[in-house]
Amino acid sequence: MNIDLTGRTAVVTGSTAGIGRAIAVGLARAGASVVINGRREDRVAATLSELRALFPKGAFIGVVADLATAEGAAELFAQAPDADILVNNVGTGRAKPFFDIGDSEWTDLFELNVMSGIRASRHYVPNMTNRGWGRVVFISSESALAIPKDMIDYAMTKTAQLALARGLAEAVGGTGVTVNSVLPGPTNSEIMSGWMKAAAKEQGITQHEAEQQFIKTMRPTSLLNRFATTEEVANLVIYVCSEQASGTTGTSLRVDGGVVRTIA
Repeated sequence: MNIDLTGRTAVVTGSTAGIGRAIAVGLARAGASVVINGRREDRVAATLSELRALFPKGAFIGVVADLATAEGAAELFAQAPDADILVNNVGTGRAKPFFDIGDSEWTDLFELNVMSGIRASRHYVPNMTNRGWGRVVFISSESALAIPKDMIDYAMTKTAQLALARGLAEAVGGTGVTVNSVLPGPTNSEIMSGWMKAAAKEQGITQHEAEQQFIKTMRPTSLLNRFATTEEVANLVIYVCSEQASGTTGTSLRVDGGVVRTIA
């Protein structure tokens, strides 16, 4: 399958590391012009430099903006006013007991993980529908379906993304714009790798051993029996953004290594 996104502009939120960066690389490889976003100027600049070295003929814009705020979203829209492809990837999570999570922590996480995608979709999708072509992808998580007891706030935001994506797909049905969710499982993203490195150091074991321990104790239903790579997650996202995926919309696509035990 030859995926060609030449002439398309893609906005990938939270794309200076991890899954977001892998998606940006995949979209650029397919020929798309890519807007990189992050909260830190040094990381945005470093990512732009790396991408330009990988793809000398590629077109890239870097936008430093905190998309957990309306002001940050406005800055993104000012510098990148239009897009054919929107990947709502920015987000974070943390392990914390439910009874220790305060009100502000709930709302702060919702602003970043959910409102960022709401604001971006509200801005970019109308022009997509006017043109009769567009792709919107929400990067959710298997935690949206298999709720972890130590990350209930995170899981809530990821489930909210599924509802948002499905509702938006309904709203733009028949316009040529598709809206889907992609649900990664345990992945060697920056955040997860950081957690595993810390766990390995604390226990005096290797990071690989820490990852295997996590799979066995926290995700025992995994069929992959390892963490996915960010590229493996990105591969599915790139397909969903392609012309070939024109018949796929309003759905949730898992790249979770079989963690969620369901056939639908």
